[in-house]
Amino acid sequence: MTQPLIELEAVHKHFGHLHVLRAVNLTVDRGEVVVVIGPSGSGKSTLCRSINRLETIDSGEIRFDGQPLPAEGRALARLRSQVGMVFQSFNLFAHMTVLDNVALGPIKVRREKRSDARQRALALLDRVGIANQADKHPAQLSGGQQQRAAIARALAMQPKAMLFDEPTSALDPEMVGEVLDVMTSLAADGMTMIVVTHEMGFARHAADRVVFMADGQLVEEAPPADFFSAPRSERARDFLSKVLTH
Repeated sequence: MTQPLIELEAVHKHFGHLHVLRAVNLTVDRGEVVVVIGPSGSGKSTLCRSINRLETIDSGEIRFDGQPLPAEGRALARLRSQVGMVFQSFNLFAHMTVLDNVALGPIKVRREKRSDARQRALALLDRVGIANQADKHPAQLSGGQQQRAAIARALAMQPKAMLFDEPTSALDPEMVGEVLDVMTSLAADGMTMIVVTHEMGFARHAADRVVFMADGQLVEEAPPADFFSAPRSERARDFLSKVLTH
C-alpha cells in the first residue's frame, strides 16, 4: 500500500462561534483528483486552505506526504512550495510581466538560475496556452488568461499536489472552459488535485472522487458516476436538484 499524499484526521476549525469544519476525515492518494462540492458556507474553501496552512486548524491532524503539517518557518515554506494553490482571485504581481510572475518562485525560493527558470516558465505558459502573452502585464490579459498564468505559476514550483479554490468563480462564463481545460489536462497527466468548484461538468468528467460537504461536515464521497446518478444523502439529493436543473 502506498501512503496517501494528503490525510486529514478528525479536523475541527472554528471562526469565533462558527464551527466551519467538524471532524473531517479525508485521504487523497497520489495522482488522485478529488472535487469538493456543496452549498456556500459548507467549509469547502476552509478545508482547501487548511491543507497548506493558510488556515490553522483547532484540533485533529493534517499530514502531507506522511508528515504532519509544519507550524512555521522554513519547513512551512517548503511545504507551501510542494502544494500549489490557485484561488478565485489571480494574485499576480501587476508590475511584472506574466513570464516574470511565473519564474519568480523558482528563482527566489528554489534558487534556480534565472535563465533556467525563465525557460521553464515559458514552457509552462505554452502548456497552459498563453506563451504568446509572456511579455504582457497581467492587466493586459483576460481573466481566463490571468487564471491560466496563475496555474502556470503554481506549476513552476514543481508541486506534488495542486489545490484549486473556486478557480473559475470570478470569470466570465466564456472564459471558464479554457481554465477547466487546463485543469483537465493536468488531471490526465496524473497531478494530485483537490478542487473546490461549482462546475458540475468538471466534477463529472475529471474527478476520480466527488466529496460532498454541508455544514462543515463531509457528508458523502463517491466516484462521480455514482454520486451524480444516485446520491445517498438527503442533503446531496437536495443540493443536486438545485444545481443540476438550472
